[in-house]
Amino acid sequence: MDVDHGRGDRQRWFLDGLLGLALLAIGLAGTAPAGFNQGVHTGPAAYPPVVVAALAVTVRRRWPLPALAVVAAATTAYLMLGQPYGPILLSCFVAVYTVAAHRPVRVATVAGAVVLAALLAHALVGVRPPGPVGLMPVAAWVVVPFAVGVTVRLSREAAARNRTDEARRLADAERLRVAREVHDVVGHGLAAIHLQAEVALHLLARRPEQAEAALTAISRTSKEALDELRVTLTVVRREEPADERAPAPGLGQLPHLRERLAGAGVPVTVETTGEPRPLPLAVDLAAYRVAQEALTNVLRHAGPATATVRVGYAPGELTVEITDTGRGRATGPDRRTGSGLAGMRERVTALGGTFSAGPAPPAGFRVYATLPTREAT
Repeated sequence: MDVDHGRGDRQRWFLDGLLGLALLAIGLAGTAPAGFNQGVHTGPAAYPPVVVAALAVTVRRRWPLPALAVVAAATTAYLMLGQPYGPILLSCFVAVYTVAAHRPVRVATVAGAVVLAALLAHALVGVRPPGPVGLMPVAAWVVVPFAVGVTVRLSREAAARNRTDEARRLADAERLRVAREVHDVVGHGLAAIHLQAEVALHLLARRPEQAEAALTAISRTSKEALDELRVTLTVVRREEPADERAPAPGLGQLPHLRERLAGAGVPVTVETTGEPRPLPLAVDLAAYRVAQEALTNVLRHAGPATATVRVGYAPGELTVEITDTGRGRATGPDRRTGSGLAGMRERVTALGGTFSAGPAPPAGFRVYATLPTREAT
């Protein structure tokens, strides 16, 4: 970073040096013709201010205000001597623009006003005062670069704010995505563990051999949930390599999810229609998370129930349907609302799909999602 900064400084010095030399050459070559066109004789006294003003431009970005002060003093002296409006005003133009573009607006305004007042003084007390007619040309060489410089500065600041806002928006979206992933992983795992623990406590005194099976299921479920959580968090800690042994969440893990739910007391049937094919990673993950969250809701709220997951592969589209035989609104209160359904809906709609959820008469609940796959043709 220090090397790049030093290289940038040297480049700016080089470019400003070239600009100063160009203004010097234009000033030395163009001052006399400018005087001839305006009927003003230019003697040797006209050139020292031209040289000083051009050389001061070479440090304009390193010391904008001192450079402007030197250029303004040289230009004022030049005009006070009765010299013609010539190339020296180009140096003044560049110096005023630099201050307006690189310094706060209030500072640039004060500096511009002082320079304008100094330059206009020659119209009243100079060796060859031009009178009020001479005010407009000189004023334009200050007002125009000031306006351009302020506009450039404000545009640059607006662009920086937009970049900051965009970075903040992306960071917020990433945090929301990670929070949703963690919610799905931890929520499902804890729901399964809670139900298995209740079973173990119920059977511990009377049927310890069955309680042991429930405790074994708790151990397996917790390990799987931790492994999946580790894969999810690895995406956030990008400096750490992902564990390639742990599969990325997707529809390929539905059999494991079915076994986990079966161990928690919820029989799950998985049905597939159409020809299975590789899916975009985002679609594969979203479909799996919808199934996982819907089955977690069955585990939490449906009571004694069975569930069916139907995955349909159609041209350009994937459908996921989860139905259960538990408590729906037709038979009693249903609490499957809140962040779970909202998170599923956000996942699906973010990919351009559709989502619906509600009671499935005569009993139970149904979650249905379609996801565009956008396969390459």
